[in-house]
Formats: sequence, structure tokens, C-alpha cells
Amino acid sequence: MRMENLSFLLLLCAALSCAFPADTRQKEEGMQLIQKYLENYYGFKKDGESFVWKSDSPMTQKLKEMQEFFGLEVTGKLDSGTLDLVQKHRCGFPDISGFSTFAGEPKWAKQVLTYRILNYTPDLHPADVNAAIKKALSVWSSVTPLKFVKKDRGDADIMISFAARGHNDFVPFDGPGGSLAHAYAPGKDFGGDAHFDEDETWTKSTEGTNLFYVAAHEFGHSLGLFHSKDPNALMYPVYGKFNPSVFPLHQDDISGIQYLYEDTTESNDPALPNTCGPNLTFDAVTTFRGEIMFFKDKHIWRKHPEVRTAEFNLISSFWPRLPPGVDAAYEIPEKDETVIFKGNEFWVVRGDAILPGYPQKVYTLGFPKDVRKIDAAFYNENEGKTYYFIAEKFWRYDKRSQSMDKKSLLIRDVFPGINGKIDAVFQYENLLYFFCGRKQFQFDPNKKRVTQFLKTNFWFPC
Repeated sequence: MRMENLSFLLLLCAALSCAFPADTRQKEEGMQLIQKYLENYYGFKKDGESFVWKSDSPMTQKLKEMQEFFGLEVTGKLDSGTLDLVQKHRCGFPDISGFSTFAGEPKWAKQVLTYRILNYTPDLHPADVNAAIKKALSVWSSVTPLKFVKKDRGDADIMISFAARGHNDFVPFDGPGGSLAHAYAPGKDFGGDAHFDEDETWTKSTEGTNLFYVAAHEFGHSLGLFHSKDPNALMYPVYGKFNPSVFPLHQDDISGIQYLYEDTTESNDPALPNTCGPNLTFDAVTTFRGEIMFFKDKHIWRKHPEVRTAEFNLISSFWPRLPPGVDAAYEIPEKDETVIFKGNEFWVVRGDAILPGYPQKVYTLGFPKDVRKIDAAFYNENEGKTYYFIAEKFWRYDKRSQSMDKKSLLIRDVFPGINGKIDAVFQYENLLYFFCGRKQFQFDPNKKRVTQFLKTNFWFPC
């Protein structure tokens, strides 16, 4: 009988182990997964081997902290929503600021930062890596006074590298998926450095892991930002699908970085202009290498007529020596030059470089000495003439004879329907666009009349 009982018990054990193994194993794997997650990102210290859930246990408290951060139902239990989240691709740095290197409010004490790419991923051409890194840094320089300069040798503030598993910084990567990259807050040694997991497949598209998008997030840490709880923010720790048509910074990101780096001397400046607001006006507008460039206070938008979105920058991030609040600008396409006015001075730029010998005084163009400011200007390529608008009058400069008109003309006599002070003007496809306060007028020079009344934000996706 004993033998039969033993056989029965063995058969029962076998049957039970067949009936329940997957569920038990999955639960145990889930436990290990969440414990590792809480250790990595929430400062959980493992105490013993027990996986027993108690409402007051340190692990349960940390799990609640994690659920609260991500806006999940705070149960302290390993539910499906929590388990799903811990398996998503994410940044490798913690979500709680008191943990790791993020004590206090770390920030750089200078505005020009250097960066160096130590090695390249074989997934992309080096030129594509360079472009992605430069673009990722420009995301932050576009909304701060910061400027980034690439170095090819020696130390740099932000050292960038690709590595797999352990890579001499005590925070090893975990293979494909999971943690994609991490970066260190401003400081000495590792401070500012950004590391990317070579076990990921890095891309410049929406497939795989987009290097630009991940790098833009990591450089937020390099500049001193913590993780954001807002799922729409770039600094949210979980990696989402990259949408190339959307500017990656959310207002939460912009507020955070400007809190750290906006000049105190500029604290009275107006807030970021709302391109879709009813009170939008511009200081100057010009064509620029096939795009249209809109100037407002210390900001510029670059907008291609065929592309819905606009690229937003600080003027100083594009031309560090140009002052904010420019008065007028126009392009001379055949010379690849753009002329920019502020007060009684003007600059000539080619791309992002100011040509040597500038600024020069406005009167050197041939104006009377009492002309101290240009309101708006455009260059008519067909005529080879530049039009300068000052109050209710305008002057013309003839490129062929290299001379200015001997006297000014009234705007309304040559441009019927355009009255009062002009804020900005540019020419596009043989039509003129005049900006007067919150209004925009489309003017046909051939018909000599206004052909459309437009809102100032006509060119933007509002």
C-alpha cells in the first residue's frame, strides 16, 4: 500500500506542477522585475530574500511611490498596469531626485558648453550621429542662453559614448530593451556625460530607437533637469514613439530649463510668444535660404512654406552677437546674404555667420544723417532694388547704379491700401506681405492693390 500511496503522491505532485508552473513562474519573474526596477529607479534597498507583500514593507512603499509618479492607481500591489510599465523602454536614470547625483539644483555656471563624441555606434553613419547630437543639443539652446561647441579631442563638459553592459561608471546597461541611456547632472568627472546602450538599435527614423529623441532627453539631465511626471514632456522617463513633426519640448520642459538658465537680467522679458494668440505681432520677417524667418523680441521662427511646423530658436543661439528686438531684415538670395537692422546699425549674415566688418551705421547705405532707424525692408530680386520703409515713407536703393533715391516716396502712393507704420514686409512668389500690427496684407505689385487680408499668424499651423 505504501508503494501505491507513494506512486499516487508522485503522480499528484506531477499533475500539480503541470497545472500551476507558468502562473507561479510568471509571478516570481514579475516580482524580480519590479524589485530590480525599484532598486534601479526608486532607491529601494533589498533586505532579505522575501517577496511577501506587507502594507508597511519598504518594497510596498516604494511601489506606491512609483505608481504615484506614473499616475497609476496607487495599490502597492503588482497589478497588470504596473507590470506593463516596468517592461517599457526608458531612461536609465532614477525618477526620484533625492537619489543618485541629483542633490539640490545642479546647473552649469557658464553659458558656453563643450561636447565630445568619444565613439560611434555601428548602427548609423558618423555624420548621422553628429547631426542627431547637434540637433538634440539645439533643442535646449533654442530656449535658453546656452551654446554648445563640439570638440574632437581632449576633455569636454559633456562626453558622449556608446557602450554595452558594464562600462566603468557603476551603472551597467541591461542588454536590448529596458534602460536605453543615462546621463549625469552637471559637475566634475562624470558630470554632464551621456552614455547610450550599444545593445539597442539606434536609428534616425521612427523605427528602432531614435537617437535624436533619446539624446535630447538625456541632455536634459546633462543640464540639470530631473524626470517629469507629465507623459507629454520630453523629460518623462519612459521612451515613447518619436513624432518628427512635433517640437519635442513641452511647456513643462521649457519652464524647468528656463528656471535653471534664463538670465536674471531678462526676467522682465515677455513670456514666450504665442503664435496662435490674437495679439501676435512681429519685429521683422524675411526669406532665408528658401524658408521664412520671423523675428520677435529675442526669438526667431524658421518656417518652410511647404512644411506645417516651424522651428523655434533664440536669436542668440543662431547669431550670438546679434541683439534681440531687431527692427528689419531682408535677404539678397543671389549673394546668399541677409541684412539685419537694429537702431542705427546693420549686420550682414551668411547662414549662421556674421560677415566681418559689421555692424555698420545705417547712413553708410546712403540715407540722410537724420535716418536713425528702419521699420521694415525687402529686396526685389526682379528689379535689383531694396525698399526701406521709415514711418509713412520709403526709400529705394538701386543695386545696379549703387545709389539711393534722392528723396523718399509716400507708401500709400506706390502701395495703395497700405497705410500707417509697417512692422515687417517680405516678398514671396512675386507677392508682398506687409505686417501692420495684428494685420497682414497680401499685395500684388503687378495689380498694384491689396489682394488678401490675412491674420498675422497665417503662416503658422493655428
